[in-house]
Amino acid sequence: MTVRFGLLGAGRIGKVHAKAVSGDAHARLVAVADAFPAAAQAIADSYGCEVRTIEAIEAADDIDAVVICTPTDTHADLIERFARAGKAIFCEKPIDLDVGRVRDCLKTVAETDGKLMVGFNRRFDPHFMAVRQAIDDGRIGDVEMVTIISRDPGAPPVDYIKRSGGIFRDMTIHDFDMARFLLGEEPTIVTAHAAVLVDPDIGTAGDYDSVSVILETATGKQAIISNSRRATYGYDQRIEVHGSKGVVSAENQRAVSIEIANGEGYTRPPLHDFFMTRYTQAYANEIASFISAIETGTPITPSGADGLAALALAEAALRSVKEKRQIAVEI
Repeated sequence: MTVRFGLLGAGRIGKVHAKAVSGDAHARLVAVADAFPAAAQAIADSYGCEVRTIEAIEAADDIDAVVICTPTDTHADLIERFARAGKAIFCEKPIDLDVGRVRDCLKTVAETDGKLMVGFNRRFDPHFMAVRQAIDDGRIGDVEMVTIISRDPGAPPVDYIKRSGGIFRDMTIHDFDMARFLLGEEPTIVTAHAAVLVDPDIGTAGDYDSVSVILETATGKQAIISNSRRATYGYDQRIEVHGSKGVVSAENQRAVSIEIANGEGYTRPPLHDFFMTRYTQAYANEIASFISAIETGTPITPSGADGLAALALAEAALRSVKEKRQIAVEI
């Protein structure tokens, strides 16, 4: 079976997914739609697909699934449209910036028996998958504490900050999902701290650039998340899981993994400096997982419910910062 795809959105992340779909032997990119014709045409020229409107992709008989890479405020509406059209849906996170709107959207998906995957690509990173596998194999015993460090090389433009939904919904949401993925239990208490240490304009825009979060489960397991919009040394992505019998960790990745030792000491190449290079394989793996679920009829994960849970934690973290207290959350 070849899964035939329509791509909605030909921007930066759209290009990533166009490459992933076109590189999978079980998939074919049939059409692309974008508000900017030149952007859509560039992908069409690169991958041999057609430029169509969203309406045409929605009605098409030669498209089985769509990848939604449009602006966040369009995600929920597009998910509902394509669920009603009977297409399988892969949507970049988040589904929406409002929990209530996400719940309504997921009701439509359920009522139409729709297939929806949310793009938490880090679950599909080979290194993080190996951490999860070590847990599943019992190699570190029962999970007790998770530490997640995620720091960007530099802050995005303030114009992006203003429409992103804030650092918790935009950046930390990946770490909330990863915490759930590794803890094996739902967090029930969220405590967060936030500051503006990188760029005062981010504070003026109503957001933060440096945050720390503690998640606790009902049994006392903990996840600690450290985020910053600045890391002068590269894209900092580390995970450690401490268990009753040991610890498993995933270190930072480099474009070239070598080490040079001489009279000046030990030196290693710099880290990746961009999420699209750090997570190239993760993007390919998640699309492959989506295609496999369509072909076999197996449950899709991360699901819409996973997207809702991560957003609920993001909202709880923001409340914790504003109210300066622990926030109880039900997922």
